[in-house]
Amino acid sequence: MKAWIGTVLRLVVGGVWIVAGAVKLPDPAGSVRAVRAYDLLPESIVPTVGHVLPIVEIVVGSLLVLGVFVRLSALVSALLFLAFIIGIGSAWNRGLQIDCGCFGGGGFDPDATDKYPREIARDVALLLASAWLIWRPRTALALGDVLFVRPDVVEVKENS
Repeated sequence: MKAWIGTVLRLVVGGVWIVAGAVKLPDPAGSVRAVRAYDLLPESIVPTVGHVLPIVEIVVGSLLVLGVFVRLSALVSALLFLAFIIGIGSAWNRGLQIDCGCFGGGGFDPDATDKYPREIARDVALLLASAWLIWRPRTALALGDVLFVRPDVVEVKENS
C-alpha cells in the first residue's frame, strides 16, 4: 500500500515540476523577470538562475514521473520547494506585490498578497510529498526498478 501512496505522490509532484518548467521554458525572459522580482539573489546570478530553473524543474519532474533516482530527485524537489516557500514568504513579509512565477509570469501582481497563503500552502504540501519520497523512495511502476535491479529484491522474488 505504501508503494502505491508513493507512486501517486511521485506522479503528482513530478507532474507539477514538468508543467511548471514547460510553461517557463518558452519564455526565458519571463523566468528571469520572475527570479529578479523577488530581489533576493545577487543580480549577477539572476539570469543564470532564471534560465536554468525551468530545465531543472523538467529534469526533476521527469525523473520522478519515470521513477528513476527517486530519492535524489525528491531531495532536489524538497530543496526547491523550501527555497520557494522562503522566497514567497519573504516577498509577502516585505510587502512585495509579485506573481510567484511558479507557472510562468512573474513581475507585479496587485492581488499577490491574497495569493501568497495558497501558494505557500501548496508548496508545503508538495514539500511534504517530496519528503515522503525521500523517506520511502521505493514505489510501484518505477522504471528505476527495471534499470537498476537490486540483488536483495531479486533474491526475495526468487525465494517467494
